Amino acid sequence: DARAWTGWGSAGREASKGGRRPAGRALPIERTRGSEILFGVAPCSMALSQARRDLFRLFLKRSGGPQRAVSSELVLQAAARGVPVLHVGRRELDALCGGRVHQGVCLEATPLCFKRLEEAEEPGLENGESPNRRLLWLVLEQIQDPMNLGALLRSAYFLGVDRVVTSRRNSCPLTPTVSKASSGAMEVFDVYSTDDLRSFLKAKAAEGWEVVGTVSQFETVENVPVISCLEFRWNKPIILVIGSEGDGLSLETQLLCHQMLVIPSGRALHPGIESLNVSVATGILLHSICSQKLRHGD
Repeated sequence: DARAWTGWGSAGREASKGGRRPAGRALPIERTRGSEILFGVAPCSMALSQARRDLFRLFLKRSGGPQRAVSSELVLQAAARGVPVLHVGRRELDALCGGRVHQGVCLEATPLCFKRLEEAEEPGLENGESPNRRLLWLVLEQIQDPMNLGALLRSAYFLGVDRVVTSRRNSCPLTPTVSKASSGAMEVFDVYSTDDLRSFLKAKAAEGWEVVGTVSQFETVENVPVISCLEFRWNKPIILVIGSEGDGLSLETQLLCHQMLVIPSGRALHPGIESLNVSVATGILLHSICSQKLRHGD
């Protein structure tokens, strides 16, 4: 199949042809064209356990000690999927993933893409579930930081969100960094996207869903009530809409919301540090909502 160099320069290419490797330089490793490199134990293990990607090679650091048990488990997972395993040095792993924290593991695989909403099955109808059970969807408007997106997916998966939908425009793609930040949740949790977020929200509102937005302070939003997340009551299917890191929800999206939620602070805040990181705030809001389900045993 077609192969492409990962780009360590001409000296690395000469070393690969049998010449002496320059001191301190990693041997170049050929990559399958169109592949990407997952890194970290959790993303690689989760990707190996699923059938969502084509997998090419598993790279493990040559080492013993405490990491040996983890490596053995990954080797077993790779064998079950028919994935070749290569034992390489730390420098090779560093080069493969661009110096990120790989924990001694990298996996060459095809990328994951967002699913289109048209591909989604109707929620609440699978496995004999009642179509009237309380549903919670998380909608992300222009989240651009891969670390934030990964943390959001991890919280959504952990807390039981039924579906995550992101705006396609000006949003972070599903990269290996997102998978690492999600601790592998991205590998098992479908993420959908839409080209027209506002039409999507209008359609769900017409179906009887409650569209709930978020703001950082008790500020006035035209004709939209703003309440504490502690006062919110979950009694119908909900879409929780989260805005971008810098600007929050756009005004057009705010005006489509039935209510806006705010997290009350625990003290008078110093100017300039009056809000939370978007992934932290979302985790708090999701837990506040989902705890109602836990209390009622749904």
